[in-house]
Amino acid sequence: MMKQYSRNLKRISVALAAICCLFWLNSCFEKKGAANMSDAQKSINSPKAAQAASYQKATFAAGCFWGVEAAFSQVGAVISITVGYTGGTTENPTYSQVCSGATGHAEAVEVIYDPSKISYEQLLEVFWNIHDPTTYNRQGPDVGVQYRSAIFYHTPEQLAEAKNSIEKLERSGRFEGSIVTEIKPAAKFYPAEEYHQQYLKKHGQISCHRP
Repeated sequence: MMKQYSRNLKRISVALAAICCLFWLNSCFEKKGAANMSDAQKSINSPKAAQAASYQKATFAAGCFWGVEAAFSQVGAVISITVGYTGGTTENPTYSQVCSGATGHAEAVEVIYDPSKISYEQLLEVFWNIHDPTTYNRQGPDVGVQYRSAIFYHTPEQLAEAKNSIEKLERSGRFEGSIVTEIKPAAKFYPAEEYHQQYLKKHGQISCHRP
């Protein structure tokens, strides 16, 4: 009788120990999960994350993207610039493919900017200043569809501002010829090869565009 009681008591002790262990493990997982959620929440709510979320994107084509990038890099409120290809049909195009004119892509820049410090209208003014929007598929000695003048809008507001900007320019008589700049919805943007990024800066040049 005593042996049976002792065995039962031992079984109960083992069961209680197992239950305590399970509670302890569950508590550890809950604490770890809460910590992870807290870290994620902190990341989402951090000032830098909130600021980055307020940044906007603008995409322009104005001839050789080396000079376009160099010009926009002088704008203080611009956060980053990526040169690449957009507006065509070929996926993941190479520079040589784009230069052939067969892809339909334009050499373009994708500009990330802070709208609280600079407006899209001001970026458009930079765009107009750095190229001739009256030459069809050409900028200076660079000829081909890849060198066309184009604005790729990301929002209805950008579309409206681009159209309004062209209308103002046409009325002003600032350019002798008619403006042939395309206004198209932003399509997939393919970053150019690394050696094209900040090309002029890497080679100690300032600009390859007309003043």
